Amino acid sequence: MSRSTILPRLGVLVATAALMSACSGGMGEDTPSSEGEQPAATQGQSAEEGGMASDGGGEMGMDPAANLVGPGCADYAAMVPDGAGSVEGMAQDPVSVAASNNPMLTTLTSAISGELNPDVDLADTLDGDEFTVFAPVDDAFAAIPEQDLTALAGDTEGLTEVLTYHVVPGQLTPDEIAGTLTTVQGEDIEVTGSGDDLMVGDAAVICGGVQTQNATVYLIDTVLMPPAMAEQG
Repeated sequence: MSRSTILPRLGVLVATAALMSACSGGMGEDTPSSEGEQPAATQGQSAEEGGMASDGGGEMGMDPAANLVGPGCADYAAMVPDGAGSVEGMAQDPVSVAASNNPMLTTLTSAISGELNPDVDLADTLDGDEFTVFAPVDDAFAAIPEQDLTALAGDTEGLTEVLTYHVVPGQLTPDEIAGTLTTVQGEDIEVTGSGDDLMVGDAAVICGGVQTQNATVYLIDTVLMPPAMAEQG
């Protein structure tokens, strides 16, 4: 599948995001009561009923750490307890920005942003709709022989296929993730296990269920290869 085919596919998924923004306003012009109490009560009720976007807790407005799974979550929280790269901080930003603030995802960030290959820049597209992202950590990329990684970086079509094989449309929580999933790249991937013992193909989930503004992220310990590319060697 060529990059010219994959990027329009991602672009189609972005279209629905524009519809959602139209629903966010429109209530602020209601006439307040003479005592000025009704707007305050309504605002307070809204905050209580979801914690929604003001808390930055992802789509459901919950505590960003509430649904985390994986043996590495506690270590990550200790390493990045606060700030933009923390679990709470990542929930405030679109997925490409959140990834760029995560100290374990520097290579992935360079790959999706055009830094690794100027012809492969998926950041804006990934930020434009809801996705589940399987994010290989830096150690996963470091395990690839340097010459192979260099060759992949220079292969625009191949790099695009690898990256989009790590992305699934829609946000899937840890209790929804197991099963056969069709990736944006077009091929399927199998997620097995449950709780703190999840596998994505041959990759183990280090910490999953990490919320961003528009995506749910699962940090994994291995770079996934589309089956068709793996068969080619």
